[in-house]
Amino acid sequence: MGQPQLRVLISEQQIQQRIQELGKQIAADYPEGPIYLVGILKGACIFLSDLARAIPKPVRLDFMGISSYGKGKSSSGEVKVTKDLDLSLEGMDILIVEDIVDTGVTLTYLTHLLDQRKPRSIKIAAMLDKPSRRLRPVEARYVGFSIPDEFVVGYGLDYAEDYRNLRDICILEG
Repeated sequence: MGQPQLRVLISEQQIQQRIQELGKQIAADYPEGPIYLVGILKGACIFLSDLARAIPKPVRLDFMGISSYGKGKSSSGEVKVTKDLDLSLEGMDILIVEDIVDTGVTLTYLTHLLDQRKPRSIKIAAMLDKPSRRLRPVEARYVGFSIPDEFVVGYGLDYAEDYRNLRDICILEG
């Protein structure tokens, strides 16, 4: 088996342009109060940072760790919280920031969990959406790009903890 090959699917320039558009849209949709951006570790950390800077209004940041993959290329289907939030969500507008919406299993679990904490609203922002893989009916309100069923890395997305630091989103081949 040879070295995996990387093929650029979405360039850094396309990513940054789309994030600016999403930031403006989010700010327009939330005219009151701060927005709580809840980043899902580790994959969403780079998207969350860029998105927070693209929203021209007050935002607050927190992180959750969720495990559903292990070290392979496919979800185990079992979801567990590995790091919980530090803040109370009661009465707040929550925007879950995720790197990719894949099967929807993790986000269904997470949305249900956070809803029990009585926020004013919960929406999802995802850099990538892979609708062909959906097992649960999850809809991200803000989506950077819809992509085909390819295994992608870069811009926070990893394969066995590698490739997160790539500026482009690439298809991992081989």
